[in-house]
Formats: sequence, structure tokens, C-alpha cells
Amino acid sequence: MGLLDKVERGIEKAVRGVFSTGSKAQVEPVEIASRLRREVDHKALTVAAGRTLVPNVFDVQLSDDDFGRAQEWGTPLAEELCDVVINHVRSQGYILQGPVRISFRRDAGLRAGDFEIASTTEKSQGGAAPQPRPNVPAAPSRQPVRLQPVLDIDGQRYSLNAPSIILGRSSDADIHIEDTGVSRRHLEIRTANGLTSAVDLGSTNGSYVNGQKVSGSTELTDGSTITMGRTKIIFRLLPASPGGHA
Repeated sequence: MGLLDKVERGIEKAVRGVFSTGSKAQVEPVEIASRLRREVDHKALTVAAGRTLVPNVFDVQLSDDDFGRAQEWGTPLAEELCDVVINHVRSQGYILQGPVRISFRRDAGLRAGDFEIASTTEKSQGGAAPQPRPNVPAAPSRQPVRLQPVLDIDGQRYSLNAPSIILGRSSDADIHIEDTGVSRRHLEIRTANGLTSAVDLGSTNGSYVNGQKVSGSTELTDGSTITMGRTKIIFRLLPASPGGHA
């Protein structure tokens, strides 16, 4: 929540002059940010084990007065709100099918201080981008941050850039573990469809994820601790650098 709070404080400070004049009955940016997170949670749809799909396109409907204020600030506000959505999606482990887009629309039926949010899921497609509605400030599409799975072992970091990584004491292992309590081919880390799991390869002393013995396959999440012999390994999901390496 620290990062989201920081974003919200940035929004509030940046647009205080725009949203602090006139009637007290007015929409505050932090209210929109909070409602966007609730909208994401409310529309979350579990499509498979460990995969929850959420909307990526949001239409914020405002009263005439509030729309005028939002229009004065325009795209920068929408961009900050896109970041709020993306950070919330990352923190909850949700899945987006396309870039996040937020626009504002005037609704004469709303009173000052009231607003509504409509959301949809749109797949990322090639070709020309859709034209924005007239007189509606909209944020450029924001791509969700791509996460790179890595392993932290004894002060070293290994990027999991292949669908299968073998850990063990053998010199032929993809990641060599110098530990007498570790078998030659001890553990396999599999990555597919955005999910990473640990598979014990019939090791003598077993493998453990967060203290639980691995039987078959165990899904890994950010911060999972893998124990093999006396060796502890931390699984991380880190934002990928532009070059594609964590």
C-alpha cells in the first residue's frame, strides 16, 4: 500500500488547485483512485487456477462541474490514475489482457461530487488505435509492467529466462548448488503462461516451499522461500528492464 499511497498523494498535490475551487461538493482525485481499485476488485474474474482477469478500460462519468475541472487537468490526471490501476493489479496478482486506458465523460444527470465508473476488458490488438471521443480527455494507453521471475541464492541473482531450470549439485545443472544436502538433480523450476512452479525431482532430502514439502508441483509467488538441504532460495518477481533482464 505504500506505493499506492505515494501515488495518491502525488495526484492530490498535483491537482489540488484544479479540484479545490468552487463548491465543497466536488470529486477528489483520491476518491476516483479508490473507486478504481474497488471496480477492479469487483469485476475480477477467475479464469483458471491462479489466474484472475480484471478490466483494463475505464470510463469515469462526471457531473458538468467536475468534468470541467478534470478537463482542465486532462491527460496527466488520467495517466496518474492508470498507474494506480496498474500498481493495484500487480499487488493483487491480477491479469490484464491489454493496456490500461482511462477517460473522463460528462454526464449531465450527475450532481457535483457524484461520479460513476464503467469498466470493460479489451484485448490488446494490432492496427490503428481507436479514436478518442470528442471533448473527452483520455490517457494514452499504459502497458502493464512486465515481471521477470528470478531466484536469489547466497547473494547472487539468477533470471529464469527458460521454461525449465534445473537446480542441483551436478555440474550439468542449470544452477549449480554446492551443498552436500542437495541431490545432483534436485529441483526443477518451470515457467509457463505467466506462472512459475517448483517440482522436486525425486531428491534424497526433499524440497520445501515456505516450510511445506513439495509433493508434485508447488506454485511460487513473489517472496516464496525454497529450501534445499541447507540452502535457502528466495523467488522474486521483479519489473523487467528495457533490455529484458531483471
